[in-house]
Amino acid sequence: MSVDATNEVPAPPDEQAPDERTPDERVSDEQASDERTLELEAGLQRLGFAEFRPGQREAIETLLAEGQLLLVAPTGGGKSLTYQLPATLLPGTALVVSPLVSLMHDQVAALEARGVACTYLASTLDPAELSRRMARLRSGSLSLVYAAPERLVASGMRAALRGIELSLVAVDEAHCISEWGHDFRPEYLELGRLLEDLSPRRVLACTATATPVVRDEIVERLRLPAHTTQLVTGFARPNLALRAAELAAPRDAGGFVDEALREALGPPGSGCGAAIVYAPTRRTSEQEASRIGRQGYACAAYHAGLEANERARVQDAFQAGELEVVVATNAFGMGIDRADVRAVVHLAPPGSIEAYYQEVGRAGRDGKQATGLLLVSPSDLPLRRSLIERDAEGEVARHKWGLFLELMRFVEGGSCRHDAILRYFGDDAETLSGCGLCDVCQRLESEAGDPEKDALVVRKALSAVARIHGRFGLGAAEKLLMAAADERIERAGLTATPTWGQLSHERSDWVQKLLRRCVAAGWVDFAGGDRPVAVLTEEGASVMKGERPARMLLPPRRPTPRPGGRAGPPAAGSRSGSRAGRSDEVFALDEDEQALFDALRQHRRTVSREEGVPPYVVASDRCLRELARVRPVDSEALLAVHGIGPAKAARYGEGLLEVIRRGGS
Repeated sequence: MSVDATNEVPAPPDEQAPDERTPDERVSDEQASDERTLELEAGLQRLGFAEFRPGQREAIETLLAEGQLLLVAPTGGGKSLTYQLPATLLPGTALVVSPLVSLMHDQVAALEARGVACTYLASTLDPAELSRRMARLRSGSLSLVYAAPERLVASGMRAALRGIELSLVAVDEAHCISEWGHDFRPEYLELGRLLEDLSPRRVLACTATATPVVRDEIVERLRLPAHTTQLVTGFARPNLALRAAELAAPRDAGGFVDEALREALGPPGSGCGAAIVYAPTRRTSEQEASRIGRQGYACAAYHAGLEANERARVQDAFQAGELEVVVATNAFGMGIDRADVRAVVHLAPPGSIEAYYQEVGRAGRDGKQATGLLLVSPSDLPLRRSLIERDAEGEVARHKWGLFLELMRFVEGGSCRHDAILRYFGDDAETLSGCGLCDVCQRLESEAGDPEKDALVVRKALSAVARIHGRFGLGAAEKLLMAAADERIERAGLTATPTWGQLSHERSDWVQKLLRRCVAAGWVDFAGGDRPVAVLTEEGASVMKGERPARMLLPPRRPTPRPGGRAGPPAAGSRSGSRAGRSDEVFALDEDEQALFDALRQHRRTVSREEGVPPYVVASDRCLRELARVRPVDSEALLAVHGIGPAKAARYGEGLLEVIRRGGS
């Protein structure tokens, strides 16, 4: 968890002012704190929860104590509790602004089942029902009311809100107020004036996707104090195995989708959970749903072009567990909270990292391992450019294009995908220095190579950035490494440094990719506003000096044949060009082998938690698959398995052998 606030930084403990409270005042404050804790715990129980999720208690206590809070937590992170619980404890009515009618409906139903007086107001209600609900609002008998942002423009709604005691106003999906966010909605721009007009005692802004720039804009547009606390928490989803793969053409996606479904769900009808496949167009969603359905999976398409009753039928069937796969446009998923989604597959990249992480975050909400597969092809860049230029122009279009390029850099990146996401959202506190599950971490562990040689290449690249630190852009570092003519480099005397020409034997575009991967890894950053210059971060300096490991896949140098003999571009982040999330030697497992493989993975998770190491340190997925197939019976046979050396056999071998002897039971 990270806290981003403009509050004055407290002095170190030995410099802090002494506690000047009297003993009675200290006792009174401690009693009040204890009473608040008991009150929160009791309220939590009434809402049907056994305990707080990480970050929830701190968010609620901050809101109650300070009155304003911007909370950034991922989809499925439990943001709704941070306004629902205070609404049940505080006198008056809490107003929740949300654009999602389906979410409002579901949350109101759940709260009413717990005895909470609440309702929602939306244009989907008939006039008579809307009038009845407005009467309840004006009476002050509601603890909580949800309203779509467009409802708040009506003068009657404003008058009703002025006439009651507002305990708090919560703005959900707050990133919609930002023109630089990924989902700007003009109706949100009225909320700043609304809050000024109503002057509620407490204001909570919630979002699942907001970079530091967008967070600051949310605070400004809602007209909150500049010192409003910003809590960024819960973005870490180490149970998600994030993968990316480059396709020669979109038509090649089927094999990757089938592989992901088999791995995540097993054969059709296995009852192992569900998958969501996001398609870029309505037509593609219907075609892919038909293709997957022919394989035996209970599958349906979902998009905005379907009749409302058909969309409701598909959504209800998915929630009820009657469907194994839904192939949908991004119209599907808002408010979806099925815990056993084992895979989310993107047939094409969405518009930004924010949109991607919101959608892939619908997998694995039960905490068990799940897969997120993102497929990209050469046509994605021109297609996205065309879509952006059709819907926006000028600075807005440039900004949206920049958001998309950030996602493309994430796809290409050679460092842990989990940590790259956390750095993007400013949640550095939860990085793991490698999750052990994503395709990049798997390759770093399993693929052949010379780690010391690769680390030396990375350090050379970082050395070039250190030479131009704060003076020139990243292109100058590339020219320095390539010994390319550049007047700025010559005037600065950099041609006489040992870094000059250190990677001149490589292709220029390869060196550019290497430097971009250093940016994605958090080792290089930019400063300087409109004319940004490259700077070496503190972590990057440590990697350059050899004080920290240079765990990064180097960019691929050449494509390799795909299964079946067809050549294609390498998988994103791959040194060998093999498919994302698998090596060239991955093989299908039969039912017994799959059961043993699952047991070995569970054993690996247990050991990694006990020892506090990433799972790949214990064994890679490729190693576990081979163990499940070969079933070695002793240490000698164990050493013949890929990825098991003498040190690993001595440390983890007996535990792995014991799982194999039990047959996975």
